[in-house]
Amino acid sequence: MNQITWEKSVEEQFKQVLEQIPALVRDIAEIRITKKLESMLKEQNRTVISEKDMVDALFAETPPGFVPLMKNGLRELNIDFTKYGQA
Repeated sequence: MNQITWEKSVEEQFKQVLEQIPALVRDIAEIRITKKLESMLKEQNRTVISEKDMVDALFAETPPGFVPLMKNGLRELNIDFTKYGQA
């Protein structure tokens, strides 16, 4: 498979999202979210990570108890997750 890449602004957004994750679990979160992104793109035979992909992976891999914090963080970064079907 071709090398997976990020849309320009999305990689920066992802780094900002990671900064909001507590340091204690940040590395684990990054690995889980990245693996989810890779599997999603492989399934769809695509190579470029979009904002929607990032949002979908965040919702898929964030433990339920932390979803409200994640949503607040996305709002702070002006990422409208509702336009991707996430509530």
